[in-house]
Amino acid sequence: MHFSPGSLIPFTLLASTAAATHFQVTVGKDNQLRFVPEQIDAVPGDTITYNFFARNHAVVQSSFDKPCEPQAGNAFFSGFTPTPSPDVASRTTFTITVNDTKPIWVYCPQTNGNHCQNGMVQSINAPKQGSNTFDAYKALAAKASTSKSPADGLPVGGERKLTVDVGPNGALVYSSNNITELPRTVVEFLFNPRNHTVTQSSFEKPCQPLDGGFSSGFVATTASPSGASFKIVIADTKPIWFYCGQVNGNHCQSGMVGSINAPVAGNTLDAFIALAKAAPPPSRIPPQAPLGGTLIVNGNVIQKMSGNAVDVDAITKGTPPAATSSAAGKPPGASQTQVVPPPGATIPAAYNGMAGGGKPGNYGWGKELSDVALQYLYIEQFIEDILANLLFSGHDKISTGAWSGIYPKTITDTMGSMAAQALVHRESTADCLQHFNKPLLGECKYNLPLGSADEFLHAALVLNMIDISVLISATAAVATEKDGWLVPLLATEIGAKSRMTAVVNLMQNHMAAAAPREPVLPPALAWSYAQRYVGSCPDPIKGMPAAAYPVLKIASKQESAGRTTSVALQYDGANKGGQQWAAWVGPWGDLAFTPVNGGSAAVPADLYGHVWVVVVSKGEGKLADLPGMVVAGPELVWVSSP
Repeated sequence: MHFSPGSLIPFTLLASTAAATHFQVTVGKDNQLRFVPEQIDAVPGDTITYNFFARNHAVVQSSFDKPCEPQAGNAFFSGFTPTPSPDVASRTTFTITVNDTKPIWVYCPQTNGNHCQNGMVQSINAPKQGSNTFDAYKALAAKASTSKSPADGLPVGGERKLTVDVGPNGALVYSSNNITELPRTVVEFLFNPRNHTVTQSSFEKPCQPLDGGFSSGFVATTASPSGASFKIVIADTKPIWFYCGQVNGNHCQSGMVGSINAPVAGNTLDAFIALAKAAPPPSRIPPQAPLGGTLIVNGNVIQKMSGNAVDVDAITKGTPPAATSSAAGKPPGASQTQVVPPPGATIPAAYNGMAGGGKPGNYGWGKELSDVALQYLYIEQFIEDILANLLFSGHDKISTGAWSGIYPKTITDTMGSMAAQALVHRESTADCLQHFNKPLLGECKYNLPLGSADEFLHAALVLNMIDISVLISATAAVATEKDGWLVPLLATEIGAKSRMTAVVNLMQNHMAAAAPREPVLPPALAWSYAQRYVGSCPDPIKGMPAAAYPVLKIASKQESAGRTTSVALQYDGANKGGQQWAAWVGPWGDLAFTPVNGGSAAVPADLYGHVWVVVVSKGEGKLADLPGMVVAGPELVWVSSP
């Protein structure tokens, strides 16, 4: 679905409201020329799916004044959907997303029987009173001239989707296998138990992959429904041929093949099946997957595998641990759709796919590891482990849990990618430590803020930003002859973290990039802040404080002309030991001091976006001096508008 920037409502508003509603509408059920329901009241973010029954119906958006012809400029259209049954819906559906509260007028354009003129119309968010009610629209439709539909006949403005079962009830078939569909239609293959593929071939070579064709890869599962699917989009009307490449049982040679828009004579589906049954084994599929389509497992987009196979059960199995522990290998509070392996464990290939790739193929190892590099790698392992557990837990809630439906699918999928990327980063850090025979930090028990979407987003933002601080400091510290091989590894992670913070900024209704550089905290302050999310950890990190610094809270903010001008601060130790100061850490380690008077401190005027504030005992110093001056903090403050 298409979400235009102007039509999306603020994410913070979405997060505070109920989950989106998914309306189901029947089109022509029981041979009636009706949409059921005829009237819908929806809010932005709601979706409406049209289910088609016998005859040959379609869904078109009109204006109020011209009920039986497409609205000029931007009407949605499902395309016509012929189907034989009056009481069993077609496997083809059409889904739109409501972007605002303006009235939407809908009709069926079938001229055989004058469906629109005979009352087959619908309204979304129609006024209840006045001249533009649903009844008034229906009355205008009854008087309209011959119905019209878009000239090209192709779906637009929503998602037309056909679902196909892969291996239902253990049978070596696709149901259906003889597909006739319009260009722009999404074909979604739903995997059933066993281990199947959906792979494109040519007509002449039914059990061999077509160069440049699509392939799901092997999708193994014992569950039904499995939560695994593979989507392709039909680009044109040319025939498409596909097969299952499973060699155990010779699925392709057993007739597990299918077609999209095959000719009715000549190179027909039956002819293709005959060629497949005569094809010499073994079948093959491309060595990498997915290709040419979208593979989804439990709501997670698998962008790339380490090979061409995915084990769905390996992703879904596992028992959630106690609410504050990740020792069982799953994030606290997670459902059974996400598994976070412990530090040092090999990441399942599916997570590399979610992340868009795995760990480096060549680290370019140096001869030894300095003590400075070792300290930074331990801090990185510590923060990445918290972040991975937090992001996977939050993604569970956003995709299938209490917060599902709040955010668009693109945002949900991006959150899954962010979680997997944190896991890949942690694995890369562990590789560096283990290569030099350094022990990994033991597993910690965490107290993650998952009470609300807002709490989760704030924690995700802060952890990403302190990780950026550590990565920047580490990159500068290891840029030596001994540790220089680490620079590409650390520096390239900064970009991924910055993209993560941009996404979270948007979800919080903030500008994605409000400042030209990143704010940088000293590592000790970053480590201290992360302790807020820790219940217990078995291993200390050499060089870090013996205990976290006192927590600093922002009690309130004063704003003027779209900027935060001052903040009220709460912390233990306020007004003790003489004058205290707020140290403001901005982009690239810019540092400014303002006095704390009466519990409040002014915000320097030349700071933008997110900045860190630390209460300190002195009103001057360098960034590296802050750990020795801390009274409380740090805490993150948004000082720009919005």
